[in-house]
Amino acid sequence: MIPITEFAGRDVAVFGLARTGLAAVRALTAGGARVHAWDDSEASRAKAEAAGIPVSDINNRDWRTFAALILSPGVPLTLPEPHRVVTLADAVGVPVLGDIELFARAVNALPAAQRPKLIGITGTNGKSTTSALVAHILKEAGKDVRLGGNIGEAVLDLAPLHAGAYYVIELSSFQLDLTQTLRLDVAVWLNTTPDHLDRHGDMPHYVASKRQVFANQGAADWAVIGVDDEYCASVCTELTRAAVQHVAPISAGQVLGRGVSALGPKIIDALNGRSETVADISNAPALSGRHNAQNAAAAYAATRALGVDPRIIASAFNTFPGLPHRLERVATVQGVRFVNDSKATNANATAQALAVYPRIYWIAGGVAKEGGIGDLAPFFARIARAYLIGQAAGDFSDTLRDKAPVTMAGTLEAAVRLAFDDARASGEPHPVVLLSPACASYDQFRSYEERGDKFKTYVSALTGGERNGARKSGSGA
Repeated sequence: MIPITEFAGRDVAVFGLARTGLAAVRALTAGGARVHAWDDSEASRAKAEAAGIPVSDINNRDWRTFAALILSPGVPLTLPEPHRVVTLADAVGVPVLGDIELFARAVNALPAAQRPKLIGITGTNGKSTTSALVAHILKEAGKDVRLGGNIGEAVLDLAPLHAGAYYVIELSSFQLDLTQTLRLDVAVWLNTTPDHLDRHGDMPHYVASKRQVFANQGAADWAVIGVDDEYCASVCTELTRAAVQHVAPISAGQVLGRGVSALGPKIIDALNGRSETVADISNAPALSGRHNAQNAAAAYAATRALGVDPRIIASAFNTFPGLPHRLERVATVQGVRFVNDSKATNANATAQALAVYPRIYWIAGGVAKEGGIGDLAPFFARIARAYLIGQAAGDFSDTLRDKAPVTMAGTLEAAVRLAFDDARASGEPHPVVLLSPACASYDQFRSYEERGDKFKTYVSALTGGERNGARKSGSGA
């Protein structure tokens, strides 16, 4: 835990008692603050109390007594409208902060010689894989590494700050909206496609939130930024012209005169203007696909900026185990391969998965993001059959009509059984059943992690012969 002493002896409100909120309560309490914790959810309040955290209804307090409101990143700050606690705080001038800002202030309060290295990673897609990959490379290089933020542990639950440590922090746009003073030694922005527009309102606001990752950087710091989409490419040009920090462009597909490129499986280092192939990820099982080539290029640029030997980076690519729920190879059952890509909660993430395999028995559906799956049309020819679940099943079926065979499976358990039967009966060599929903999970599951874990459970049941009367589907559209 990282104790937060800035508010010692003062009253602080914490709203939202999920992972980051609970960590903030613990850190503030350890630092001597009087914490008033609350959540609108009765279940969340009960869970907090069971964990030894007293709750206090901040709605009935005098807000002028609070030194700060610590807001969970999932709570609306501005759009579609500010949550009422944000309005209450604003009305009396109480600053609204997030857990990343508390972390940043704790780092900034240290003498320069005692500060750890900070690496922050954001992007619409790929930030979890890249964060884990950067942490893996640094560990292989013998560094003292802590990984957290929007992945794994909440940042305030990580080990205490000290010189020589490397904090690799995944940063969502929601977290960046609540952050003002974070200065990153290496800041990575992978890519930008439309997402979370209900929270940000439009693309300019979404891009502005992401751009916060480069705020406060100085001449010794590095900005690593993808240039394969128009939004990031434009920001890269602006950063290069401003020359405030070092800028390392990255690309999967473009040959860069300066930066790091991924051409197929080859990673090419041109950070110093001289191109050299430094790694080949064709033998890295967890880095399949063009999107992972971009992730590898970003991780290479970030760790080179920190002084890691290119040979160590290249070797670490091959030993990287990957992440659960992101193109995770679950099992092969009677020749049928099962791949868990439950973390693909939007169409762009699913496109990355569909691009990996030439022939797919695809499980998709849930709560669709804006735009649905129309942008996946270039991959429809790869779909042997789609097995649709959840709220989006009807809309997805309409999109796929006359383009790919469809089975309205309804539930994930049924989809796994039906896809297995069809793939096994196809006679194809090594057919792939892919869960890559292109949707949020919360119509049928609490999280994409629970959805992926259930997928693995249902696949495991197949290996035990528990077919439970699985039927062959003949429906289609």
